[in-house]
Amino acid sequence: MTIRDIAPDLASDDSSTAAAQAAAFPETSGRTKGYEKRAVDAFLAHARTAFETAQDAPAIGAAEIRHAAFPLVRHGYVIASVDAALSRIEDAFAARERAQAVSAAGATEWVEQTRESAQVILDRLARPHGKRFQRVSVLRYGYRIDEVDLVSDKVARYLETGDAVTVEQVRGVAFRMQRGGYREVQVDAVLDAVVEVMLAVG
Repeated sequence: MTIRDIAPDLASDDSSTAAAQAAAFPETSGRTKGYEKRAVDAFLAHARTAFETAQDAPAIGAAEIRHAAFPLVRHGYVIASVDAALSRIEDAFAARERAQAVSAAGATEWVEQTRESAQVILDRLARPHGKRFQRVSVLRYGYRIDEVDLVSDKVARYLETGDAVTVEQVRGVAFRMQRGGYREVQVDAVLDAVVEVMLAVG
């Protein structure tokens, strides 16, 4: 599998045709900001090379794709379009990493590791509402507690009973802010772990 198979609009047989690759994403207009084009193009070229040439230890993996960040500028690439492409690429990296792990450790070990990761998340989400994550001081803003708890309940049901939740829903979740809310970095870390579990089970 190549990047062409995952996101054919991003692949090019000739590295000199950068303009064709750039045209894959629409550009923002007016005052609306988007991702800086050169940063996106460079990252995608790096991801393509890593995916198509890496062996057992790729230069980047699914986690790096998920955490990619780009400067925001006027007349940049439309954020939603780039994010959708990155999600497809992350899925492909995760699938290959899963296959490599199963090949190296065996399916039983892989399933057990994934189960352990899911249990760690469940233990966190089993805490009472309002106490699942650290809270920032009343002078600072954090994620809205009620919204995070609502999402946490849905994730917990998914892990416990298989209730319908998609990777895209977890990736795309956004919270409003409140004074004394949940600490963002903790919530984001758990959601990242949820995505990894979901990708691990395919």
